[in-house]
Amino acid sequence: MFENTFFDSHTRRHFFRHAGFGLAPMAAAWLMQQEHLPADRVKPNIHKQEASLDNRPTQSTPSAKAMISLFMQGGPSQIDLLDPKPELNRLDGQKFPGTIKYDNAAQASSTVLGSPWKFRPRGESGTEISELLPHVAEIADDIVVVRSMRTGVNNHGQSIHAMNSGRTQRGRPALGSWLTYGLGAETNNLPAFVAMTDPKGIPVEGVLNWSNGWLPSLFQGTVIRPQEPRILNLEPPANRRGKVQQVYLEYLRYLNEEHRLRHPNNSDLSARISNYELAARMQTSAREALDISRETMATQKMYGIDRPESEEYGKRCLIARRLVERGVRFVQAYTKNQYWDHHGSIRTSLPAACRKTEQPAAALVKDLKQRGMLDSTVVHWGGEMGRLPVIQNDAGPAKVGRDHNTYGFSMWLAGGGFRRGGTYGATDEFGHHAVTDIVNHFDYHATLLHLFGLDSQALTFKQNGREESLLDGQPGKIVPGLLA
Repeated sequence: MFENTFFDSHTRRHFFRHAGFGLAPMAAAWLMQQEHLPADRVKPNIHKQEASLDNRPTQSTPSAKAMISLFMQGGPSQIDLLDPKPELNRLDGQKFPGTIKYDNAAQASSTVLGSPWKFRPRGESGTEISELLPHVAEIADDIVVVRSMRTGVNNHGQSIHAMNSGRTQRGRPALGSWLTYGLGAETNNLPAFVAMTDPKGIPVEGVLNWSNGWLPSLFQGTVIRPQEPRILNLEPPANRRGKVQQVYLEYLRYLNEEHRLRHPNNSDLSARISNYELAARMQTSAREALDISRETMATQKMYGIDRPESEEYGKRCLIARRLVERGVRFVQAYTKNQYWDHHGSIRTSLPAACRKTEQPAAALVKDLKQRGMLDSTVVHWGGEMGRLPVIQNDAGPAKVGRDHNTYGFSMWLAGGGFRRGGTYGATDEFGHHAVTDIVNHFDYHATLLHLFGLDSQALTFKQNGREESLLDGQPGKIVPGLLA
């Protein structure tokens, strides 16, 4: 143990400032920002609640233990990808025979836009899938396509929050934060919740997509960058490695424990200490997990890493599998800001978005399955909304697009106890409104938590005297038709 005289003459803050070991891969900017805050700063009502990543028991037997969410920010067009509507093709170019709720009235039109792409039944399940998704078609019998999703709010930000944090309001914990809060971690050497951003920009609402909200900061997502180095400051300087670093880390541990004992109710402090300790352990484990050169060329080719269009997204999907394989609980991979928001030029921009993402997404399901991991890993593909059945920006065939639609859109799910093959729910004959077996975002969340062995009503956190939950009082129900 270190002498107290040494402790008295070298404060914990002084040590952090001058050690220089590169121990800040866990949200370094945030950690440094916190250094100027009073040590006794405490979030309301959280000091008696669970603020650790210890593996915790569930309320029921879980089917799933990990999840990879492939979030297609902007709103993929369900009627061009996963929800064929022959009536739209029959009425193509004619006036829409009903009422449309537009988001952008200035560019709106009532002219029907049929899908330019063909659908046909795929797999033994016979799920009709667009020609734009040839690799997803190969996994038709491993996924369930939900055609009746609904959030009911047409703005990107609010609908993202509905899908990703339970309510349309900002500032609430992300889904990955809730899962790690409810379940804890399966590894001590990697983050429990990882966010993987696109090299061309973060999605709408930025860091709120992986925010812990008012949950203890230990449950915030850790960002893995889309280019090298994927985690900054992971390597210590050459002159600080080996025994030198070991001695400093032991001293750091001593300072942290002394500081923690003096401020036992400060969960932010505990989270920071845990993050610094994890950072040290990640110097070895993260490098190995992020190194896809260890994968065979056949595996890399399956993910589309040999193709310029899909190389980058393929690498992220492969890394997501490697992370989950090593005990990470929740990984979310985002496309760039508004990448699927095809208000114009949909005939070129939608195929391009598919070429970037659909082969890697399908490969992820195939890879998990062949490794025996799909049964316990949920894979989600989808965005915060879909598109309308009429033309937006009526400026010629090459420039037309589709406006927002959150009243009936599609996504697909695989693994972790979800049904394999087929579709669930339906929209009207125009693909505008979900009309059969509607799945609201809170129903999806209740079902998802159920597969992880968590009761959506019992998983709560006391905030300002109020019991908060992911559903936040919404009437979410488990959807039996989505379960295996």
